[in-house]
Amino acid sequence: MNRTDTRIKSPDPVILGLTLAMVIFGWMVLYSASALVAEGRFGDQYYFLKRQVLWSVLGLAALLTALRLPLSFTQRNSRYFLLGVIVLLLLVLAVGHEVGGAKRWLRIGGWGLQPSELAKLAVVIALADHLDRRQSRLGHFAGGFLPPLIVTGAVMGLIALERDLGTPLLIGAVAFAMIFVAGARVSHLAAAALAILPVVSALVLAVPYRRLRLLAFLDPWRDAQGTGYQLVQSLLAIGSGGFWGKGSGESTIKMHYMPESQTDFIFPIFGEEFGFVGSALLTSVFFYLTYRCFRAALRAPHWFQALLAAGISLWLGGQVLINLGVVTGLLPTKGMPLPFISFGGSSILVLLTAIGLVLNVSRQVGPPVIAVGPVRRRL
Repeated sequence: MNRTDTRIKSPDPVILGLTLAMVIFGWMVLYSASALVAEGRFGDQYYFLKRQVLWSVLGLAALLTALRLPLSFTQRNSRYFLLGVIVLLLLVLAVGHEVGGAKRWLRIGGWGLQPSELAKLAVVIALADHLDRRQSRLGHFAGGFLPPLIVTGAVMGLIALERDLGTPLLIGAVAFAMIFVAGARVSHLAAAALAILPVVSALVLAVPYRRLRLLAFLDPWRDAQGTGYQLVQSLLAIGSGGFWGKGSGESTIKMHYMPESQTDFIFPIFGEEFGFVGSALLTSVFFYLTYRCFRAALRAPHWFQALLAAGISLWLGGQVLINLGVVTGLLPTKGMPLPFISFGGSSILVLLTAIGLVLNVSRQVGPPVIAVGPVRRRL
């Protein structure tokens, strides 16, 4: 199906170099943020770091596999991958491991797998395949536009049942953007967004802890020792870092003042230790990496490849924006790890696999398909 698989060049060295640098730097940040928690909880200050390194090594192996695997194979098997992920999401609801009231993990021995992370990649690949094959029909609402929304909505619904609203919203936003890039009518997208908005509002307002999070987001200082505690501590940590920061390992908020500082709220620890300068540099690296991934999409010679790389870049940039928005009080609190930095085996494994696919796209040779496609005027 993909005639460009046999014509290849070297992968984008900037994407590869930045990814490797972020993974290694992430280990340093994670150790600083998690050592005290790990020592107190497990008697081993390296507990989280060792697991992250192991998952990172597995992720780098997956990156190399995705880099070398023919993209035509990836496209042909996209529906099977999505189906497998849906089965895993159903298993989570049936026999998943519950933590903090949320059932999001499958336990395999002493290790946990989070299928919702796999769902991000599965939806991007499946959408890229569908939009490539059905691009000529995308202008028809029922026959072209609606089917990918239904499938994406089903995946989002299963994840929402796990008491996770952030991941479905990210997946939905990426899906909308991919469909837009593929050439869908703006009127169809607007109608779908208006139809989804009441559903999202109901999911937020109907669940007590989500209502409390929304109120805490609006005024965290009103209940600084209760619902607003996490955000208040985050703002104090970032603010106390000043311009240059306190220095690596010198954070005080991480000393049991910031719950689960090794996961979604790891950025405030980094901000306290490296200040405005370090935070600005880290954010710049994230968005330059996102830009390079989108650049690979703009240069791809096949529609599946272009949509695949575009979807992954939108996912990466969107996840960074959501995480930073949450920890700085610009968005309501929701679970969303900071790519390559937060502790999370499933997250780093899937992200590195996705980067491998983008690197694979960057190797392909041929005239950029977007240059003659229906979205040329938009890009």
